[in-house]
Amino acid sequence: MKRRLALGLALVLLVVAALVAGRAGAATQRQAGSLVGTGATFPFPLISKWIPEMAKAYGIDITYSPTGSGAGIAAITARTVDFGASDAPLSPDQLAACKGCVVIPWGLAGVSLPYNIPGLDGRLKLNAATITGIFDGSITKWNHPAIRRLNRGLDLPDLTITAVHRSDGSGTTYAFTDYLSAVSPTWKSKVGRNTAVSWPGGVGARGSSGVTGVVKSTAGAITYVDVAYAITNKLSFALVQNRRGGFAAPGLRGITSALSTLPKKVTRLSQLKIVDPPKAAPKNAYPISTFTYVIAPTSSSKAADLRKFVHWAVSQGQTFGPPLFFVPLPTTVKGFAYREIKKIKG
Repeated sequence: MKRRLALGLALVLLVVAALVAGRAGAATQRQAGSLVGTGATFPFPLISKWIPEMAKAYGIDITYSPTGSGAGIAAITARTVDFGASDAPLSPDQLAACKGCVVIPWGLAGVSLPYNIPGLDGRLKLNAATITGIFDGSITKWNHPAIRRLNRGLDLPDLTITAVHRSDGSGTTYAFTDYLSAVSPTWKSKVGRNTAVSWPGGVGARGSSGVTGVVKSTAGAITYVDVAYAITNKLSFALVQNRRGGFAAPGLRGITSALSTLPKKVTRLSQLKIVDPPKAAPKNAYPISTFTYVIAPTSSSKAADLRKFVHWAVSQGQTFGPPLFFVPLPTTVKGFAYREIKKIKG
């Protein structure tokens, strides 16, 4: 009898121990790890959607600070964060300085041109020449003849233009100045493209929220920012003429049409350039469309969580993009991303 009781008690203890171990294992799985990142403000609306989903799906606690692409590149290079984010791919020198980093596309959207022209009844249209003129300071009034010719029927006011640019290192600045350099040889030779440039004029503000804040509070102002920020701040944004002559919007269709020149297989980052698509592109192709990137070290103690996060962002995470005007990555770009993710190792 005593032996049976002893055996029964031992069995109960084994079951309890198994249950406790199982619960502990589940808790460990829910608290799989944490990742800290910083960088681009452009994809921040999308990353903000990803963070709670990663916590629910994998128990990975992610902290991300939208400090600007320049700060993101600097932080991951110094290894003060687990990953960085930038709207500009790393230059050869930056890649060398990062000492073992991969640059992976994980978002795709358009750079909008939000403006504040009180009382304007209709959508503003701009082309390469007028956009360049506004930001190089040669066009200073909204009723300038070149702008009026594009906007027949609109009552454009005799209002001073305030061109607002990013004062911090910004991948959005890179994308915008990449466009200006593509459409204007003068801009390319005198100002160029970079995450930070010497602007010919205008006023500066920090971050996407900073430049949109200036536009909201300044009559006559215009800036460049991810379309999600313009919509969130209830700002009108310009239609931009492409090489084919169409006036396109930075919506899902316009951005998708800008992808028409991508190769069937992407093998290097330089192939992801979709700014100022050629005349062969559809008439609604938006000419200031850009990829945005995550920068991850190829050697990390958090490699497993990093791979899991970036793979999820490039796959399931893309479904969160369209409501924020981020176009899901095309299959050819995903294929390139998956190959790069495999390089992240412990």
